[in-house]
Amino acid sequence: MINAAGVAEVRDTDFEAEVLRSELPVLVEFTADWCPPCRQMGPVLSALAAEEAGRLKVVQLDVDTSPEITNAYQVLSMPTFMLFRAGEPVKAMVGARPGRRLREELADALHGIR
Repeated sequence: MINAAGVAEVRDTDFEAEVLRSELPVLVEFTADWCPPCRQMGPVLSALAAEEAGRLKVVQLDVDTSPEITNAYQVLSMPTFMLFRAGEPVKAMVGARPGRRLREELADALHGIR
C-alpha cells in the first residue's frame, strides 16, 4: 500500500516478502502517526524513493501496527531508518535528518562501498 507521502507501507505480515526477500536494497523507516519528526521525513523519503527508483526501495513500517518486526530489530526511537541488503540490516540511523544528509549516509551502502 502507498501512503500519503507516496511511500510504500509494510507490516509484520509482509515484511519478509517486501524487505528481506527484495532484490533491491531496502530503506525502512520505522515510524508512527504520533511522531512529528517522522511526518517531517515524508517528503524526504518520497523524493528519495523517486530519485533512486530501480536502485533502492523505500518503505515505512508503523511501529504501533507492526510490533513484531519493531521488537525483532529492537527499535526504540522514531524515526529509525534501517537499510537492508540481501535480507540483512547493514546500516541503522536514528532521528530525522535533511535529505542531503540521509543520502550521504546511505551512499556507501547503495554503491557497494563498505
